Amino acid sequence: MGQYVLVVNAGSSSLKYRLVDPVSGDTPGGGLVEQIGEPAGRLKHVMADGGRHTDEGAFPTFEGALQAAAQAFDQHGPSLRDVDLVAVGHRVVHGGERFAQPTLVDDDVVAAIAELVPLAPLHNPGNLKGIEVCRRLFPDVAHVAVFDTAFHQTMPPVAFTYAVPAAWRDEHMIRRYGFHGTSHGFVAGAAARLLGRDPQDTNLVVLHLGNGASATAVRRGVSVDTSMGLTPLEGLVMGTRSGDVDPAVHAHLHRQLGWPLDDIDHALNHDSGLKGLCGHNDSRKVEELMARGDAAAALAFDVFCYRIRKYVGAYYAVLGEVDAVVFTAGIGERSPLTRAAALSGLERLGIAVDEARNTGPIDGPTVISPDDSEVAVLVVPTDEEWEIARQALSLVGP
Repeated sequence: MGQYVLVVNAGSSSLKYRLVDPVSGDTPGGGLVEQIGEPAGRLKHVMADGGRHTDEGAFPTFEGALQAAAQAFDQHGPSLRDVDLVAVGHRVVHGGERFAQPTLVDDDVVAAIAELVPLAPLHNPGNLKGIEVCRRLFPDVAHVAVFDTAFHQTMPPVAFTYAVPAAWRDEHMIRRYGFHGTSHGFVAGAAARLLGRDPQDTNLVVLHLGNGASATAVRRGVSVDTSMGLTPLEGLVMGTRSGDVDPAVHAHLHRQLGWPLDDIDHALNHDSGLKGLCGHNDSRKVEELMARGDAAAALAFDVFCYRIRKYVGAYYAVLGEVDAVVFTAGIGERSPLTRAAALSGLERLGIAVDEARNTGPIDGPTVISPDDSEVAVLVVPTDEEWEIARQALSLVGP
């Protein structure tokens, strides 16, 4: 067997893990441990042949969850002791201004990630816990942190600077950082290959559309603007997040109704977006209800697609010329209806969707625009774990 990277994505109460061949992207096993620290948890392990193993029970700690994952590998193969494990790759949501590249983890890096917790209080603590546990369980293997924000550190100041007081920017790091960077980077490279172009000679608008959604303007292979900002709340309408709203909404609701700021922030993150518009954050359910004539679902779908269209137009203006618009992630890869509606009316910009290609099978990177389109429209499945594995190998490989 070749070299492998164990990719770990630790959340507040969950642990995703996947063993990846960083060269081919092949995955001999991986899974998810949910409800860590709660009385009833679940481990779902998927084997290379598609077989699944489920273990119901309590996983009181992350260490116990990771040990259970290692045991699942032992029982269902391949054992982590029998593969050439060259690194453990850790997804870290926020790297601030410091981390623009994958980074070998040491005590100083752990301390720096901890200092960034105020910028990502819902994510970085879980990421840190995963790093802590994995360093203890795999002490002889290199650990590499890969940051969601890193791909966007190429944005120029004009794109990342907010027009706020200097003290906010200088002392409190208030600026645009962007997220989903690992996905955007992977997809931008794959899109350039599909077009037969060098990434450094390619301009793209990449649309990562899932329960979380973001758009990125990629000029010559690097990010020059992105829709998410200081936090993942800004930008496109999402499953439960509002996306762009007037910044005065917080103050207005606090003054008029006395609502605590934390409650308003929670509502904008967890009770808004598609869920706030029609009661459902799953886009498949939204489309199903819309087909039945549900007016709220139709409005939710239209608002979702309208916001995407606005960002495509804005990033076309930013880039000046665009080689392709690229859809990825759960909705982007699986919803022909969204892809068609989001780009409807952009024909004057050279952007069009071929109906037969759009509704046909998407088994890999696929062109869904007419052959004579000035701007290609692509669907490129994302693979963040493979990208993390590749970046980890770039640091520790031969």
